[in-house]
Amino acid sequence: MAVTQAEQALVEQWRDILALHARTQCELDRALHGHGLCASDFEVLDVLARRRTQRGGAAYRVQEIAERVHLSQSALSRLVARLEKDGLVERCMCPEDRRGVRVSLTAEGRALHGEVLPVQRAVLARMLTDG
Repeated sequence: MAVTQAEQALVEQWRDILALHARTQCELDRALHGHGLCASDFEVLDVLARRRTQRGGAAYRVQEIAERVHLSQSALSRLVARLEKDGLVERCMCPEDRRGVRVSLTAEGRALHGEVLPVQRAVLARMLTDG
């Protein structure tokens, strides 16, 4: 089956996107490593930092976070367990569904997010800005 020029251009564009993603992910991991985080850790902290509840904290159900950070629920559960062990997040039972779990930032997690946010944004600006 012959590949048309248009199809080949799409494949090349897709591979360029994958390569940019891989390079950016590696740069984020490298930049965040000194703060004890990887890119996925930061994404979870960033999602939680953007969510405010009536009590002034940040809380999401685990499945809501999974949808935003593009991780499987099992991978995210392991990541959240590690962040909880490190004192950056806390888990509690979901009041409206006793089977659900809500995750929120601790004061330490919020402080680390604030410290690392400019580092992450600088990497994104460097890697994703044309020119």
